[in-house]
Amino acid sequence: MAAVHAERMDLRAGQVVREIGWDDDTDPAIRDDVRQATGSALLDGDVEVTADVVLYWWRNGDGDLASELLHDVGALSDGGTIWVLTPKAGRPGHCPAEDVTEAAADAGRRHTTTVGLGAWDGHRIEARPSGP
Repeated sequence: MAAVHAERMDLRAGQVVREIGWDDDTDPAIRDDVRQATGSALLDGDVEVTADVVLYWWRNGDGDLASELLHDVGALSDGGTIWVLTPKAGRPGHCPAEDVTEAAADAGRRHTTTVGLGAWDGHRIEARPSGP
């Protein structure tokens, strides 16, 4: 069976994925897809390794997303990506895409795309390009 959610997030075999914000409301299908696509377990947010991807489960009311993106995602590899997963509209904890975009900009990053992942929306956050 193909890892549909992981494909939508462009995850590949061998990538190191750190997971932050896991709780009993997170989607096990997304987590399983990520493990299947990368070939390894998701690392806890407290593990101090350089990750290729951070999977960040975020709900409205969790705090200040900009601060989290700036300080708490940990070390990312060059070209590393953060996926902020938020509950879809109408679900408890929904966070509008505009709020994610603003938080990313406040953290010196950019929100590049949003994809549907079951009951969650995945927001791709990348470093801003350097240079003039």
